[in-house]
Amino acid sequence: MSWPRPLILASSSPARRELLRKYGFDFEAMPPQIEEPDGIGVTDVRPYVAELAWRKAYAVASRVSFGIVVAADSVGWHQGEVIGKPLDREHARSILLRLSGTVHELWTGVCVWVRPENWQLAWQEKSTLSMRPFSEAELEAYLDSGQWQGKSGAYAIEEHNDPYLTVLEGTVSNVVGFPMETFCKVWHHYLPILTSGAALGNRVSGEAMQ
Repeated sequence: MSWPRPLILASSSPARRELLRKYGFDFEAMPPQIEEPDGIGVTDVRPYVAELAWRKAYAVASRVSFGIVVAADSVGWHQGEVIGKPLDREHARSILLRLSGTVHELWTGVCVWVRPENWQLAWQEKSTLSMRPFSEAELEAYLDSGQWQGKSGAYAIEEHNDPYLTVLEGTVSNVVGFPMETFCKVWHHYLPILTSGAALGNRVSGEAMQ
């Protein structure tokens, strides 16, 4: 696999790190250290995840002189409301009870930032999931497992044969938190063009990064 430039993952997510490793990427992880909003009052999830991914990418790109910074943000979306990360066990319980037996969406915004030119590629991906109903015992066991901690929607999907979740549309990697299939296409087909200086497109001023 060719590497156009060093890859920097703007994230502290173990799941995103594991996905990149699984697909053979060498990278440095650099958490963006920004405050994330709770999503209350959001009426359109797509620009919401797009902005969060951009903010994460910017926070890290401002500390990188040469390389490719990639950032992502994922949230659940159910009945017109953002379903983010649970605050505690009881919050996780309320989220899982809400999603149990329903169909919901998982949206991920991605921003790829090329330094020092400040080229940016951004997209948003949706996966549609069905969650089968939890029994009371299953719910308590799931909460005991701690899989809800730090996870949008209060769940962590298993890549194969998840007992509770079925991906109806989209990809499992997107639900995990990073749409690897699309990122691989971007890495192999678009980034070599951008890093060669042959591309035309929008460019964001880098004055704040000099």
